[in-house]
Amino acid sequence: MRTIVQITPYYPPHLGGLERVVSHLAQEQARRHDVRVLTTALGSAGAPRTAVEGGVTVRRHRAVEVAHTAIAPGLAAGLARLPRDAVLHLHCAHALLPELVALTAKLRRTPFLLHFHLDVDASGRLGALLPLYKRHVFGRVLRAAAGVVVLTAAQAAFVTETYRVPADRVHVVPNGVDEAYFRPVRTPRNGPLNLLYVGRLSAQKNVARLLDAMSLVENDVRLRIVGDGELRGRLEKQAAGLGLVNVEFAGGLLGDDLVDAYAAADAFVSSSDKEGMPLVVLEAMAAALPVVATDVPGTRELVAGTGLLAAPEPGALAGAIDTLAADPALAARLGRASAEHARAYAWETVAGLVEDVYVRAGL
Repeated sequence: MRTIVQITPYYPPHLGGLERVVSHLAQEQARRHDVRVLTTALGSAGAPRTAVEGGVTVRRHRAVEVAHTAIAPGLAAGLARLPRDAVLHLHCAHALLPELVALTAKLRRTPFLLHFHLDVDASGRLGALLPLYKRHVFGRVLRAAAGVVVLTAAQAAFVTETYRVPADRVHVVPNGVDEAYFRPVRTPRNGPLNLLYVGRLSAQKNVARLLDAMSLVENDVRLRIVGDGELRGRLEKQAAGLGLVNVEFAGGLLGDDLVDAYAAADAFVSSSDKEGMPLVVLEAMAAALPVVATDVPGTRELVAGTGLLAAPEPGALAGAIDTLAADPALAARLGRASAEHARAYAWETVAGLVEDVYVRAGL
């Protein structure tokens, strides 16, 4: 049995796909190993600072968030106290924590693995600094890692070309999907198309584009938006301004409530500008939902051949939604394709691939 430490800036009940990926991976690994999570208390909704959750010891450190970056001084001490033979598995889509882990690993003379979830774009007042940070700071952290896990072959090419990480240190391992989300294939529906969106209400997800698309849809479609974030108020005003009485903002859901949301839907939609490998799309596929998504990196690799891809603009997205709404037989056929595709991404399989990477990276 090994000691594996998953290090992440955010963790459930904080909402987000990365958070749930770490949670599912940690709980699957805990079947065989001593697994711990080091994270912050941001978005933890009063969860205990230290708790055992699903067989995983979770330690949440007090933190503040500045420019979408978690700052938790106590994490440094937490890292320093870890056993020297522990596997350090760092999850990255935000600044500061990668540098802290890399520095700690260097001082301890121990290796670490970096899990590359997404190359984020600049946003907010300090966004202009992001390209400089990536080039001069984050790139060095990537190259210092004993191994880098990416989600797709396209990401592997990006990491080697953009950040100059040696190709033999880059390992492709997809996200997984929990068994709880799998559902039987549905029969063709009668009535309106119940469309589901799940995700953060943030700039990258571009739900504003989805609302614009809904204002152009000609068929009877009802959209349920599950998620929360800094843009919720603005999006609710946009929906009201567009007169979208067929759009519901349900807030963030987790656990059985989220599973039930997929089960109650007829189809799933993603409107993102870019993704790593969207966990919500995998969950929708497991639930045998046909998927309509913007044709963007990260989503394209997952949906191509099994769902409908649309150019990332409202008219094209509306057209794809109308195509699905007007053809229940097509929806049923794509639902079957989703369910078949999702079976390759069970967490038991994915966790095994991750542990193979630990061996290859010398951890």
